[in-house]
Amino acid sequence: MKFRTRLQVTFFSIILLPLILTVLAFLVIVFYLTNANQGEGSSMGKPVIAENIEEFLGTTDRAYYILLEQAKTNPKRLEDKAYLERLNNEISRKSTYLIVRKDSYIYYAGNMDAAKSIFFQLPAYGEAELAEGAGYYFNDLEKYVKQIDFRFSDGSKGSVFIVTRIYALMSRHLLIYMFVAIIIVLLFTSLMLTQWIQKSVFQPVADLNKAMQNIKDGNLDYMLAGDRKGEIGDLYRNYEDMRLRLKESEEEKEENVQRNKEMIANISHDLKTPITAIKGYVEGIMDGVADTPEKVDKYIKTVYNKANDMDRLINELTTYSGIDNSRIQYNFHRINVADYFGDCIEEVGLDLEAKNIKLNYSNLTSHDTLVIIDPEQMKKVINNIISNSVKYMDKPEGAIDIRILDEADSIRVEIEDNGKGIAQKDLQRIFDRFYRTDASRNSAQGGSGIGLSIVKKIIEDHGGYIWATSKEGAGTCMHFVLRKYIELQPEG
Repeated sequence: MKFRTRLQVTFFSIILLPLILTVLAFLVIVFYLTNANQGEGSSMGKPVIAENIEEFLGTTDRAYYILLEQAKTNPKRLEDKAYLERLNNEISRKSTYLIVRKDSYIYYAGNMDAAKSIFFQLPAYGEAELAEGAGYYFNDLEKYVKQIDFRFSDGSKGSVFIVTRIYALMSRHLLIYMFVAIIIVLLFTSLMLTQWIQKSVFQPVADLNKAMQNIKDGNLDYMLAGDRKGEIGDLYRNYEDMRLRLKESEEEKEENVQRNKEMIANISHDLKTPITAIKGYVEGIMDGVADTPEKVDKYIKTVYNKANDMDRLINELTTYSGIDNSRIQYNFHRINVADYFGDCIEEVGLDLEAKNIKLNYSNLTSHDTLVIIDPEQMKKVINNIISNSVKYMDKPEGAIDIRILDEADSIRVEIEDNGKGIAQKDLQRIFDRFYRTDASRNSAQGGSGIGLSIVKKIIEDHGGYIWATSKEGAGTCMHFVLRKYIELQPEG
């Protein structure tokens, strides 16, 4: 459930739930009080004991006892209508009024209309013997009546009735009960809403806080259980996504640290080999081992080649550092494909010829095809691929084919050799950093394992993509695609 919905439910619950429960409580209390006061339910039921009445009547009860005293000591006072009116006015605000009956007619009524409706149901003179202060409850009229009998001065039978509407009898109890009921309703509502909010909001937030604390402490395996909905569910899912990414990043970081260590060890080994060779040949020249001009020339060329190997390794390390920190600098230019690759072929052809490797070149694009590339970085791509081909060449007569193919809005460059090839299990990983297909580290084929990862990075930064196909024992072909530069023609 969303927070907005939760707030709406809470809002209406705070208003409607107490209202509904209060109405129910009121009905139950009224029903209880009515049944408690009405007795058996006849038209003139059991006498209602004055214990409850005294709690409700107050002033009305005092009027009863005053009238009772007058009836015993000075009954003539009850014939004084002015006195009766004054007393009636004092108790009328309590929803109570007086009726004085003389024989069978109304002598005095504090509320004549109401008196007529109950007069003929009133008990006869001396009809019932009730405990002092007791009275009758009339179900149908919902009236409570107290009766005091006396004799008029002319000897007529007289009765004073104190009539009270039933809701007045219940009012004080009702107020007390309703006050208690409202307190209970509010406490119940508050407890229910608190529990609901605690379970649906505070508890998930506490779980999230605990989970984030685990992340802070480096525990990336702590999972949040439960399938939550709404914003809480979104937070749970976002936490899980964050945790998995952090875990993946941490694993990748650890893997990179391990690979960096391997790379340093590899490059240290690869640097040590040419340095040892350079020292040996230089010492041979210094000690006079190279005692002929031919030997000296051979030693110097060897030293030069080993220095070039060192330079290549250092360049790879520098380039890798730039890749790792996203600091490779590019200078893109609009380049003619035929001219650029023609110059590259001319440049690498001499080196390949010296190594007895045949170079075949074909360009199937039109002479005006253009691409946007960094010429120096693209040259590094070609040199790295060709260097890899030469490194793993195992044929007496090596061959490298370079083809430039036209593919609508892009060109595809293929560099194929007839070397030892790459196993299918290794083919998908050759562009990974530090990955080396050769298990041994011999000086002839050892390398840092970052050459092709550099190639991939440069190609992708040019907006292209690269892949390889290979067959063991037959050779390998590197394919990479570059987008053409197409000049937009003005409309109309």
